[in-house]
Amino acid sequence: MDWIQTLRAKRNQPLDAGHLRFRREEGDAGALHCFVLDCSGSMLSGKRLALAKGMVVAMFSRAYRERAEVALVCFGGVTAQVRREPGAAHWWNDHWLAPIGGGGGTPLALGVRTAANVLAKAARRKPSQRRLLWLLTDGRSPETPVRPSDADQIVIIDFENEAVPLSRCSTLAASWQADYLHAADMTSA
Repeated sequence: MDWIQTLRAKRNQPLDAGHLRFRREEGDAGALHCFVLDCSGSMLSGKRLALAKGMVVAMFSRAYRERAEVALVCFGGVTAQVRREPGAAHWWNDHWLAPIGGGGGTPLALGVRTAANVLAKAARRKPSQRRLLWLLTDGRSPETPVRPSDADQIVIIDFENEAVPLSRCSTLAASWQADYLHAADMTSA
């Protein structure tokens, strides 16, 4: 309930339902959602990368509705790149993600370090901003990166679907005290 706006609408009249004003739920308004997308060769198997890109587009759309900021870091081969610096989620859609290819190794630690740098820079710029890191990967890397200290919340979305899973994403989530989701559970809901 927005009492100030309600009282302004009421003025000197008796209060009735037509005067009531409500605040819009903001969700994570003002938050920064930093997405870290695994673009390694293993993500090409079973169209995992395509599924992950679709999830990123959906999460960017949600961030836009919530007036949150977004950033995107992609890693694969031997590199990690900041594909989208932190900023408003406007005009982002699947046409921007379509050209992002995949292949090569899984430099998970480099991708996480790159995202940690993005979050650290954002923390200096806006210290009170809530910062969330979303790691979308199949966990096919033996690396165990250090948890980004400037992330207030971390969500690991696991795309592994091998017959004999390595379960590295759930292990990493436990060591980072992060939320863990499996992509299959998200797409079947």
